[in-house]
Amino acid sequence: MMKMRRLNPGGAIFSGLLFIISVAALAETALVSVEILPVTAETANDTCLECHGVEGFAVPEGETGESLKRGLHVKRAIYENSIHAREPCVSCHADIEQMPHKKGVKRTVDCIGCHEEQDLKERDQTQEQVDFTRSLTHSMVGLPSTITLPKQSEVVMQAGEYLASIHAQPHKDSPGEINANCWDCHGEHDVFPQESPYARTYRLTTPETCGACHEEQLRDYAMSVHGAPVSRFGDLEPAVCSDCHTAHRIARVEDDPAKLTITENCGGCHEDYYESYRDTYHGQVARLGYAHTAKCYNCHAHHKTRKADDPASLVHKDNRLETCRECHKQATAGFVSFEPHGNTHDFDRYPQMWITSKFMIGLLSGVFLFFWTHCLLWFYREYEEHKRDHVTVRLDENGAPLKQRQYVQRFSRNWRIAHLVLVIAVMILVLTGTTVLFADSFWAPTVMKLLGGPKIAAIVHRMAAFTFGIVFFGHIAVILYNIFVVKRGKFDWFGSDSLLPRIQDWQDFMAMVRWFFGKGERPVFDRWTYWEKFDYWAPFWGMFIIGLSGLTLWFPNLFAQFLPGWVFNVATIIHGEEAFLAAVFLFTVHFFNSHFRPEKFPLDVIMFTGTMTLEEFTEERRVEYERLVTEDRLKDYLVGAPTAKMAKYSKILGFTLLAIGLIELLLVISGFLQDVIG
Repeated sequence: MMKMRRLNPGGAIFSGLLFIISVAALAETALVSVEILPVTAETANDTCLECHGVEGFAVPEGETGESLKRGLHVKRAIYENSIHAREPCVSCHADIEQMPHKKGVKRTVDCIGCHEEQDLKERDQTQEQVDFTRSLTHSMVGLPSTITLPKQSEVVMQAGEYLASIHAQPHKDSPGEINANCWDCHGEHDVFPQESPYARTYRLTTPETCGACHEEQLRDYAMSVHGAPVSRFGDLEPAVCSDCHTAHRIARVEDDPAKLTITENCGGCHEDYYESYRDTYHGQVARLGYAHTAKCYNCHAHHKTRKADDPASLVHKDNRLETCRECHKQATAGFVSFEPHGNTHDFDRYPQMWITSKFMIGLLSGVFLFFWTHCLLWFYREYEEHKRDHVTVRLDENGAPLKQRQYVQRFSRNWRIAHLVLVIAVMILVLTGTTVLFADSFWAPTVMKLLGGPKIAAIVHRMAAFTFGIVFFGHIAVILYNIFVVKRGKFDWFGSDSLLPRIQDWQDFMAMVRWFFGKGERPVFDRWTYWEKFDYWAPFWGMFIIGLSGLTLWFPNLFAQFLPGWVFNVATIIHGEEAFLAAVFLFTVHFFNSHFRPEKFPLDVIMFTGTMTLEEFTEERRVEYERLVTEDRLKDYLVGAPTAKMAKYSKILGFTLLAIGLIELLLVISGFLQDVIG
């Protein structure tokens, strides 16, 4: 039977202390013997991979080894096949100074600085080649070379876009960090070309890359008409995140630039639909740089986009009215039949729009062809005759009309005030309306900004339209009062005082044509000429066409209660085209008839002073003059000459209005040409 050895407590304690002291001494010796190696630009990647190439290599996040680990393993095969394979580790990790690395240093990688430096090197090398080629060319042929320094590389330009994006801004929850670094999207050591299936920015993997931060958006996108083919079938055609939000120039989606960029990017794939959207008021405002009107994603949903025939789609026939009511709170069933993507090129789908467009094109072509030809012939004939002596307004040494001359009253004060108000209203309507109509023109955004934006411009436009309507219908009321009350039973509907067209107007026109071609004498006229009657009745046509279509667009909720939605498409076409016709006609034909023909150039102030000299009256309105003389009524129309002050301010006002009209004409014509050519 073995005897158990009795332990000596004092000896055991001594032995333990001796062991601990020995281990501590060895550890201290080991620590002291660790070699600290400096890191330089020549440090090889293999040196770094001695540690980082070990699978599972990591360091604790906390103070002890039991805390969470931060992985530091770099897969050699992946890195050596990436686009950075030729770059040494230290070119990116430039803040590493030694091995082992210093503790407590927050590591950073300057992707942008590195690419900018590389870009400068390449540009310097190119500059040297350019300088050499330029000097060689000059020495050989004696001429300077046309070679120029290349622009910044695409990567550097993308870096600039990134720095201005929302990704480069501080994180709202962690001000010390930014929303997304370069490597969050492109990878850290696994950076591959965009077209590589291994790249995080590859089309099929882009949604997952973005979804790492935008989980909710990824979930909605995965079930959409865009995302499902990408995630389920590997289809490369449907839109991914970068197609809509761009790759680097990413703005805050709540801000207007992002809304407009996303809307424009929709047109990258859906060109036909985008073009038709641009022709609507919604699209015109967006083209001007404002985002308060409906955009593509407002109707089709941003990430949950479905096909139009999908019952879950916002534009499905069962959901469309509710979608419209997001903006048009009082929308009725008539809104559902509105064609937001209707165009004037497809007769089978949009016959009303096609017919309206072709009618307006024919109307504009016919009106301009006829009246511009009339103006050119008139100008040529009158210019030839104007070389001889003609009636002029003679002034005294103070610039005032000679008082001994007699004047004839042509227009009363009320007529002149009404004319002035209409002129101002029309010019405001033209400016505010065509700025929207030609939203793509170079001048439209600037003019719209000066107007205070589309919302203010719309209010001003409607106020001008309301003013025009008040004067127009007020004038009609006065005319009817004079006919049926003042001259009850005495008014001659087709007499000399009437503005109704009559046979004599046709005869005067034909006589004018014969005069144009030298086949007859210049005709003489009664109180109203045929072109004045046309100018008078044109606003009636315009008020009916422009006014009615404008009211329809102004009060869509009211008219949609009893009119189909396609009426709004037709009203949009008519309103814009007829407004263009009116503006160009007024500022060309009307200006020529009244001011720019040789006998009146550069200005006729009759609509401001209300009078004309008796000499002019005798020459231009000989029929009326002879009738008044025969009836002994001429004295009732004779008045004194306008005062010098009246004459002066009439010219100032007249030239100002002419200048404004001509400026608006240039804007309208340039906008039209840019719209047609572009």
